Amino acid sequence: MTVADDTVAEVADRLFGAIESGDHDAIRRLWNDDIVVWKVADGERDKDRALRVLDWFIDTTTQRRYEILDRQLFDGGFVQQHVLHATGHNGGVIAMRVGIVIKLGANGLISRIDEYFDPAEIAPLLDQR
Repeated sequence: MTVADDTVAEVADRLFGAIESGDHDAIRRLWNDDIVVWKVADGERDKDRALRVLDWFIDTTTQRRYEILDRQLFDGGFVQQHVLHATGHNGGVIAMRVGIVIKLGANGLISRIDEYFDPAEIAPLLDQR
């Protein structure tokens, strides 16, 4: 069973909107329980570990915005290039270019995320001032 393009596009918009607004619960509702999240920085993570990292990011930043450069839908998912703009509570600012591939399960929930970025670009959010 395939997931319709309009469902894929809606999930994409809801995911990035939830991260921008800091809606932890909305993000959790979009993810399958058995989701696998792979990040260039440290490999695969399960749902709980990946959500803890995302929770940290939201809680560390005062604002977040996605500048979507390109989004291409494919059967059951999408690939996207974006610049993630964020400001930390510490005053640090990032504009991090990211490539991401997201796959949805037959139920329309996110089942896999593969995210590509330079981990060094997150450093301004880690600095203690």
